[in-house]
Amino acid sequence: MTVTFGHAELTNGPSATTLHITLAAEPLELSWQHCGTTSDFLGDYFAKCCAKGVDQVDARHSIGYLLNEILENAVKFRHDGNIEISCSLDGNHFESEISNVIDPATAEKFQELLREILARDPGELLLERIEANATDLDSSGSGLGLLTLMSDYDAKLGWRFTPDASNGSVNLKTVAALTFS
Repeated sequence: MTVTFGHAELTNGPSATTLHITLAAEPLELSWQHCGTTSDFLGDYFAKCCAKGVDQVDARHSIGYLLNEILENAVKFRHDGNIEISCSLDGNHFESEISNVIDPATAEKFQELLREILARDPGELLLERIEANATDLDSSGSGLGLLTLMSDYDAKLGWRFTPDASNGSVNLKTVAALTFS
């Protein structure tokens, strides 16, 4: 059974600039530092490839922020194995697909969070979560990065959870898209 959330799909055209990166779990343990370094590199790379008229500084920041948020989640909740990153830019439209493996309990909790996030207005829920974090030091702030992407960056996000019966894990694919004006 495959569970899919969101609306973004990777639709690379023949003229798109594409890049695929694998963050290998070994020999170096994946860490937060890898997220920032990889996101910065990809933001720089794709900003330089944007269509004429697109603000490269804005594109670099937006792409970097988007990828960093998704990569941090992939690293934080990774059960085992590599993280695969595929990105493309076609004119002013950027798309990314990040795949990793998570355990079933994490998949269930994440799906619950996504149901809540997708059922509400992202801007309103973002403000509620920020206020909750300010008044309750034990508040987890769960979903703040995703809500910021949806509310402030108008990112289109989608998730696919595919159980792997051979090893009891869940393959997670996160797809994200940004369009620059």
